[in-house]
Amino acid sequence: MRDLQREFELANVIRLEQNYRSHGNILDAANALIKQNRGRLGKNLWTEAGAGEPIRVFEAYSDVDESRFIVDEVAELVREGVPRHQIALLYRSNAQSRVLEHHLFTVGVPYRVHGGLRFFDRQEIKHALAYLRLIANPDDDTAFARVVNFPTRGIGTRSIEALQEAAHAANSSLYNAAASLAGKAGTSVARFARLIEALRADTQALLLPEMIDHVIEASGLRQHYLADREGQDRLENLDELINATAAFLHEEGDPIDDGEATLDGGPLASFLAHASLEAGEHQAGEGEEAVQLMTVHAAKGLEFDVVFITGLEQGLFPHENAAQERDGLEEERRLLYVAVTRARHRLYLSHAQTRLLHGQTRYCLPSGFLDELPATLLRKINRGATAARQAASTGWQPPAVAGGLRIGQNVRHAKFGLGVIVSTEGSGPEARVQVNFGTSGMKWLALEYARLTPA
Repeated sequence: MRDLQREFELANVIRLEQNYRSHGNILDAANALIKQNRGRLGKNLWTEAGAGEPIRVFEAYSDVDESRFIVDEVAELVREGVPRHQIALLYRSNAQSRVLEHHLFTVGVPYRVHGGLRFFDRQEIKHALAYLRLIANPDDDTAFARVVNFPTRGIGTRSIEALQEAAHAANSSLYNAAASLAGKAGTSVARFARLIEALRADTQALLLPEMIDHVIEASGLRQHYLADREGQDRLENLDELINATAAFLHEEGDPIDDGEATLDGGPLASFLAHASLEAGEHQAGEGEEAVQLMTVHAAKGLEFDVVFITGLEQGLFPHENAAQERDGLEEERRLLYVAVTRARHRLYLSHAQTRLLHGQTRYCLPSGFLDELPATLLRKINRGATAARQAASTGWQPPAVAGGLRIGQNVRHAKFGLGVIVSTEGSGPEARVQVNFGTSGMKWLALEYARLTPA
């Protein structure tokens, strides 16, 4: 539009600013947010529909708590008469859908993933699970056929057909028939069979999340998707699969798995059964009333009575890559502007103090975008404990370091600003803390000199 004005020397610009979708508080929040971007033509949305409800902001102590809150709110909204198809759960990254899907499935709320696949239907997740199924049972022919040539190993269709014929003749599995195949095809298939043997041997003593991390790496899946055009989303989904196993063990009350128990009816078999159950035909059918799940990108052009925007944390929304890209932060802000203006009547914004990453707890900072919204438009509705209060309620507290600071505590630094302590080491004059300062990155600081103050 700026180019059009300049090239045609337009003297008069008519701005279409009246909005017929959203209530005033939602539009005021969107206007305040996008005003932070530079070089805009300038547009101030307004409506005759009235101010409407304040924007609800929820701070969860974990991503699981965030998801439970959202699903509880959805159930209450449905009881109040809001149609399910008028409720949308939006997220910045596809991988965030997994924990939402899990809780919707658990309580039996029909849902539909708009413009994408359910978590366990995604290609990369199916490939990773196929390797895990082969570790649990090498004679699983469906899993064997799925990944024998993925990533590519030079095993073509004819080689697979020859292997299937050999297995049929010997009345055996594809895995057992691999040794009977001759020639170049036999060499390639036998190499894959040895990979499965190595994966079984190398993962026997690993915890389930560690096992999956190793499989993703050793199978070549991670390297394959690093070179893929859509690889970042797929790698984030594979990382979320690691998180799913850690969450599964926690929910099952089985934090330890070791040795052969992992392979023989133990945690691996239990998780595969759980994944198979969630991957079943539970997504709402065509025409069935269902809650809508989608990325913010997929939400463009759509509108809903109620919108939940999840994961508003530094590094997630805005995405951590935004700091390295020209105008990256402004593009992230435009995405949030799009998300906010999808809501007609009610808008929820949520973020978590902790989130699983690679099966480990990551301490998070609230998105800087939240600070750009006028406090008069917001209503904080925290119902539960913060991370610190949650820990206290169980009788456990992270050990304090010098100055009484603890892991998970928000602190402020004169140069780097607001941060959260993610790890500590040493004691006394040697004490150091690692602090996540969001856009300023992770910093190791000596407590004796850092002058951190609780925030």
